[in-house]
Amino acid sequence: MKSYQLIHQLINLVEQLEEETPGQEVSIQDFTGFLLNKVGDTTLNHVNSEVRFGDHDRAALDIAYQLDNNIGRLFVFMSRYAKFYIKKALDGTLLQTAEDFTALAILLTHDHLSKTELISHNLQEKTSGTEVIRRLISAKLVRQWDDLKDKRSKHIAITDEGKTLLYQVFADMNNVSKMITGKLTTAEKFTLQYLLQKLENFHLEHYEKKTITNKAELKSFIAEKHVESDRN
Repeated sequence: MKSYQLIHQLINLVEQLEEETPGQEVSIQDFTGFLLNKVGDTTLNHVNSEVRFGDHDRAALDIAYQLDNNIGRLFVFMSRYAKFYIKKALDGTLLQTAEDFTALAILLTHDHLSKTELISHNLQEKTSGTEVIRRLISAKLVRQWDDLKDKRSKHIAITDEGKTLLYQVFADMNNVSKMITGKLTTAEKFTLQYLLQKLENFHLEHYEKKTITNKAELKSFIAEKHVESDRN
């Protein structure tokens, strides 16, 4: 039975709760609160549910299954699944990558943007963002012209060909979105949307303010975050 380890773990936790509350009738509410406190306990043995992991190095597994690490790993996996589906949806079009699509979609909602603005909105590094813009211009999906006030800057806008292609691709990308959300219920989708938007607001602020530019700043911010968490 695949769930035996989990059932055994739950039974042990119920026994621990009973030992902590002798003579009291344990309710599901009591156990829920007890379990939530135990979730962050590093001494609580985890069940290896990651199909890619073996059992050779238990110390490495303990690190991998720390809550933040687990969430981070799942984010990476979701990103890769999404790119896989998007690549299939763009097959046979002039768009090569997810970044090509999002850049064109951003331009659709603006009269025009500078190259720097588009790269920033598309959350890309300058080199990779410039390559995306070059591909879109080469495919005649985007046009560019010099800024009259600043000759060093160029403006870009989506062409009629770009608009036509984008609206053709929208239907397939809608299928991608439905695939990404899997079998989540409507209520679960709203919950996920709320949490992801909360994370987006947090990260976008740091991205725009360029607060994390190297490993040292990342380490420093996390240290400060933990201090604030301990105070609260």
